[in-house]
Amino acid sequence: MFIQTEATPNPATLKFLPGRTVLPEGTLHMPNAEAARQSPLAEKLFAIDGIAGVFFGNDFITVTKGGAEWPHLKPAILGAIMEHFMSGQPLLRNDTSLAPSGDEEFFDPSDAGTVDTIKELLETRVRPAVAADGGDITFRGYKDGIVYLAMQGSCAGCPSSTATLKHGIQNLMRHFLPDVREVQAI
Repeated sequence: MFIQTEATPNPATLKFLPGRTVLPEGTLHMPNAEAARQSPLAEKLFAIDGIAGVFFGNDFITVTKGGAEWPHLKPAILGAIMEHFMSGQPLLRNDTSLAPSGDEEFFDPSDAGTVDTIKELLETRVRPAVAADGGDITFRGYKDGIVYLAMQGSCAGCPSSTATLKHGIQNLMRHFLPDVREVQAI
């Protein structure tokens, strides 16, 4: 098994590509060891000293480090990923649900058409680019011309995430939806 490694715009995060499907549908963000209990692989990764976050995408795993350095972490991460996929163990425990975890969307019903357009733009134009960098971005709400988005994976805490939001996503939204005044991360 050959696992590719890619840098992301976030220097604290690396993207690992095992060459197979990781999570068939959706994404899963595990920002701490407690959240990682839903996945045997995530538990193994959090057992490595210095790991601060794990994110599963369709065909990649994004790992965020705490204080340790990549040359010390990378071999252990690669070993844990390889061991997991070679063992044939499931990625998630049987009792794990990928349903939203209490992060309900909020918007006025009169804005449903605008929200539908926002979601379509996110799905077709933004999420594929963000996934290429090892992260994900999801719609959380819309109120008073402000779009609220949740950033996960390599995007969470990335130094360039503000520029991505303000110059990329905000400009895109404003182009297609003049009522959008601002985009904010929550």
